[in-house]
Amino acid sequence: MTRADFNAVVAGKLDMKAKDAAKVIDAVLESIQESVVKGEKVTFSGFGTFEVRERAAREGRNPATGESMHIDATKVPAFKFSKTFKDAVK
Repeated sequence: MTRADFNAVVAGKLDMKAKDAAKVIDAVLESIQESVVKGEKVTFSGFGTFEVRERAAREGRNPATGESMHIDATKVPAFKFSKTFKDAVK
């Protein structure tokens, strides 16, 4: 499903124009991103949780040369599906 398809589905469910649904979807996604960037968790009951996870520093290898190298610690965005969502997919 493309973004345009998704906009059309949401518009149909809410009886609105796809253009207006796209604005709502964009606002929701932007709000989620802003919250996660601040380090906040965003939880939708029955759907899942968006959060930031810390990835520890580690030693890795350069695949081209095989040389050992240090990889710094970093923060990464993550999403965990709820049990309800996982069960629905099964």
